[in-house]
Amino acid sequence: MFTDKQRGVIRGVVPAAAATVVGLGGGSLLIPMSALAADEPAARIAWSLQWAVLPIFPLMIFILRVANHRFSTPADIDGSGLTVGTSRIMVLRAILQNTLEQALLAVAVYLIWAAVMPHSWLRAIPVAAILFVVGRILFASGYERGAAGRAIGFGLTAYPTFGMLTTLATFLAWRILR
Repeated sequence: MFTDKQRGVIRGVVPAAAATVVGLGGGSLLIPMSALAADEPAARIAWSLQWAVLPIFPLMIFILRVANHRFSTPADIDGSGLTVGTSRIMVLRAILQNTLEQALLAVAVYLIWAAVMPHSWLRAIPVAAILFVVGRILFASGYERGAAGRAIGFGLTAYPTFGMLTTLATFLAWRILR
């Protein structure tokens, strides 16, 4: 029914999905309400932005990895616009590109979440941000092992954001319809 690669991906994403459900569903409850920002718009946005540092940090690291590789590799120093690129720079760029996409989506979702969701739900943001960083580490370290090698990292990065975005859409639709 599934190829070996597909089964490998499933073995990676199932634990990532479980960690997301446990983290967002229960782990966030470990954060005391007293740790949250004040329940006012500016404080909520500031809360989400301080946690947005976590997804932005791996983005910076992967930019630096590409830059350092280019600087030290004559075949890649001129950049992708002027060269075909070595296999190593292609991997580093793929990791960077995926991280850019994931970080942009995550930060946008954190901001919207902070502005829209009930105050106590702000606790989901740090959990999602921490899962993002763990996911990026696992994604990058497993990337060269193929789809199965990066699956858990992708899942830990994407599923919290996807879950929050789906919850936001449902919450907003419910609010409009009620």
